[in-house]
Amino acid sequence: MELADYVLLLRKRWVSVVVVAALGLALAGAYSLLATPSYAARSQVYVSVQGSDTTTDLLQGSNFTVRQVKSYVELATSPRVLDPVVEELGLTDDAASLAQRVRADSPLDTALIDVTATDKSPQLAAEVANATAASLATVVRELETPAGGGDSPVQISTVRAAAVPGAPASPNLRLNLVLGLLVGLALGVALAVLRDRLDTRVRSTADVEAITDAPVLGVIGYEEDAPEHPLIVQESPLAVRAEAFRRLRTNLQFLELGTAARTYVMTSSLPGEGKTTTSINLAITLADAGRRVVLVDADLRRPSVARYLGIEGSVGLTTVLIGKVGLEDALQPWGNGNLDVVTAGQIPPNPSELLGAEPMTRLLERLRAEYDVVVVDTPPLLPVTDAAILARGVGGAIVVAGAGTVHRHQLETALSALGTVGVRPLGMVVNRVPVKGPGANAYEYGYYAYTADEPSRGGAAGTRADRRTARAGRRHARATAS
Repeated sequence: MELADYVLLLRKRWVSVVVVAALGLALAGAYSLLATPSYAARSQVYVSVQGSDTTTDLLQGSNFTVRQVKSYVELATSPRVLDPVVEELGLTDDAASLAQRVRADSPLDTALIDVTATDKSPQLAAEVANATAASLATVVRELETPAGGGDSPVQISTVRAAAVPGAPASPNLRLNLVLGLLVGLALGVALAVLRDRLDTRVRSTADVEAITDAPVLGVIGYEEDAPEHPLIVQESPLAVRAEAFRRLRTNLQFLELGTAARTYVMTSSLPGEGKTTTSINLAITLADAGRRVVLVDADLRRPSVARYLGIEGSVGLTTVLIGKVGLEDALQPWGNGNLDVVTAGQIPPNPSELLGAEPMTRLLERLRAEYDVVVVDTPPLLPVTDAAILARGVGGAIVVAGAGTVHRHQLETALSALGTVGVRPLGMVVNRVPVKGPGANAYEYGYYAYTADEPSRGGAAGTRADRRTARAGRRHARATAS
């Protein structure tokens, strides 16, 4: 992953990062408030060597002292030093336990030794530090006294006695809060990366392009009010999402290869990816461009075209296929006069058999002959085989991939289902790409608009007289063809 990928990931998962960071901060604060305070008291001693006043003796004594200080630091926590402290103060601890609460160290290249003692009681901490410093001086004097008698050449003098601390050394509230926040942020980022790695849902065109070589014909954005405006091309023709459908229409022209008629089977891997609204909006944009378009609802299991368009759905494809009505009776004009719709009709008990039978093949051939473009909305590929059957009859399909809905392996399986019957995807449409919010990728979607201040739909649909004339002309053309 590149830096830009991590930035996008943090934008998408920022809630998780903030929650974990806040949890780390809260835990650090709770620990600081609930932990038993510990006090630290420090006593400082000075190590010196007795000798003559000559420069050479002084230099040798100084070098000896610096070397010996390291040994005295280790000696300060030994039982020989701490046993007298335990006895003097009447402690319940033994020397080994007391050594865990006593620390000795020396600043670099100095003859000073700092003896620090910690305890729950500030008074006892100071007493232990002072008693340890005094015991260390006694033990060093004993060890450095010559065997033949006389005074010890090494003297340890207290230069700063430990005072009773007024504030606890731990817990350090400020430090703990900073550490808790940093640890929480680190864990939050790690969790975000892990969730992203484990999340196999399709999120972008890059995910689709990694699965198939089929071209991405369109990227349709998703906003909060999208469910309230499914027919965005009709309701808000100057909206950014409507412009995305027009780009899809433009890209489809490169698939037509100069032919006069095209049939587009629209499908998806799973329900809920937006294939039906994509089919409808695509049909509307094609009709707005002056193409003679027919939209066929071939989803005979969960039909919804009639509901979206607000038209009658009881008479449609199934009633035509079983011969109850003719095609002319099932066609319903919609919009500006260039779009006709064949709804699904009654839901049959055998959808796959109906769609794979000869009447359906003849119907599609007739529609291709009478219209510039045929858009067929079909069921998803994974639950049923209807879409694969129809796609085989027309030579391909356009697969809608719902961002955040379909998993990569599901899309792979759906495309394999097409390949099994010898069908290749004509192209892909990445639908419901978020354009706002944490997971938005506005650059990929092209989230911008170039519109008038007060958009008007007045000239797009034409007058009622124009629509009546267009429908009459098309009925005449069908009659002539018959």
